[in-house]
Amino acid sequence: MSDGQLDSVEALLEEARLVAWMPAPAERLRLREAAGLSRAQVAAAVGVGRQTIANWESGETDPQPPGRGKYLKLLKGLTEIHPTSAPEIAVSPAPQPTAPTEFPATAFRPDGLVVQGEPEPCIRCGVVTPFKATDGRSLHAGGMCQPLATPPTPATPHAVAPSTAAAASVVPQAPVPTTSARPSPTPVRVPSRPQRRAQSSARAQAETNTLIVGAVHEELERAEGDAEVALQALVKRAIPDVMRLFEETRATARYQYTAYPSLPDILHKPSKREPDQIWEARPNFHHPHYSLKAPGDVDVTALDANAAYLSALKCWLPIGKLEHHAGDDGVDPKRAGVHLVTPAPWDHPHLPDPLGDREEPGALWITDATLRLLLRLSGPKYALIGAPTVHESWTSGATENFLDALRKVLAAARETALAEDDWITEGYVKAMYSKFISTMGESIHNREIQRPDWMHIIHSQAYANLWGKAYKAHQAGLEVIAMMGTDELHLAGDWRQVFTEGRGLAQMKIKHSDAKASGEYTVGRVAR
Repeated sequence: MSDGQLDSVEALLEEARLVAWMPAPAERLRLREAAGLSRAQVAAAVGVGRQTIANWESGETDPQPPGRGKYLKLLKGLTEIHPTSAPEIAVSPAPQPTAPTEFPATAFRPDGLVVQGEPEPCIRCGVVTPFKATDGRSLHAGGMCQPLATPPTPATPHAVAPSTAAAASVVPQAPVPTTSARPSPTPVRVPSRPQRRAQSSARAQAETNTLIVGAVHEELERAEGDAEVALQALVKRAIPDVMRLFEETRATARYQYTAYPSLPDILHKPSKREPDQIWEARPNFHHPHYSLKAPGDVDVTALDANAAYLSALKCWLPIGKLEHHAGDDGVDPKRAGVHLVTPAPWDHPHLPDPLGDREEPGALWITDATLRLLLRLSGPKYALIGAPTVHESWTSGATENFLDALRKVLAAARETALAEDDWITEGYVKAMYSKFISTMGESIHNREIQRPDWMHIIHSQAYANLWGKAYKAHQAGLEVIAMMGTDELHLAGDWRQVFTEGRGLAQMKIKHSDAKASGEYTVGRVAR
């Protein structure tokens, strides 16, 4: 056998030894954190994507070639530098009740990040971490403490240690012969894949929430407590901050996505001032049987749907490159994109047209969110319109949960801000999700992503959500007087019997403006 063949065999044997040694996902995460390495650094050294490292650490997938060999060699070396330290077992008298230990808060750097230093055991859970508390001791950030590898065995009645006086009166007994002096190992409960995914998601949400809080504190300190100045600074940094949040929430995601796909001409703007060819179905509905100019005898309330674009992040988005399909071949529940359709006529004067106010009839390009709405309304449950004719489509494999982790983090931060009357954080969160959507198309303000198809779909989903609220009100006997934009719904009737009043995502509030300070006005009936 030649030297080259021997080298190949040795390489295979070495990788086989490493695969047999492969540590558990939690240990992979511990080793990287103990070394103070980021996922991006490890991914670059191993030759895989950052998301792949996240999946290997969460247990979503196990290391596979071609990066597996380098990754396991790295872990092997880190194990020698940061070995697992077994907890010392101390023999002591019967445990005495103690007061709960209070731990200091995590420290923040001026840029809003958590302070890091020499990796040491966490003062709360004992697992090595580079993050630091305000007093300089090691402490996991954002409640990210890890459970101990072997949980303590609960005490049983016969194993309770006797008191000092009772122990003195105990007569020593002869040892009972045993077949083996080796104690049985304590079983370690390995969490299931859904449990690991939930734990990883919880850690990621805590970490991203820490980023939001840290940014607000940083700008308030920089502005010396001037809330208006701090909010202006937060709005200016909203785009890079939300993109960072987006990447962090992708840490436990299951889907790889294309940030810069090649796009069909219909999604390109002919010029800066001209739009592309996608129709978002923006509504501008006014009931034909009522008018502000007629004698006012019908009471109307203008309502506002809270954080409409934030709610619209829950929608079906294509995650890869768009592919062309002729006819209705691109229409699939698991795909999303844009579609050229000829819609059926809309003949319901009491409800707004789900396609919005169109100036020209005929075929038009619509988003997947609009098509899904039309298909629902043409089905047997609603039977409000005929099915559209689909001529061609540009679609990709899709998921409804792609932006759900980001939506949940921003929604939780918004909810906390509202509860604490924290209008600074509320404004910062609003700037993040609105700018995230508006700059993901062809924008000079966000170079990290170019998905105009996503932008159009999210906008259309907001309109579809508002249409659903109008239909709900109509079914309850209310008259829909007007519906405009993403969040404005004018109703005649007792709207509080249909919607909960408040500022939560699922609630509605009275809309206030300079023209209608109270949000309530009257209209008159016109001849039908």
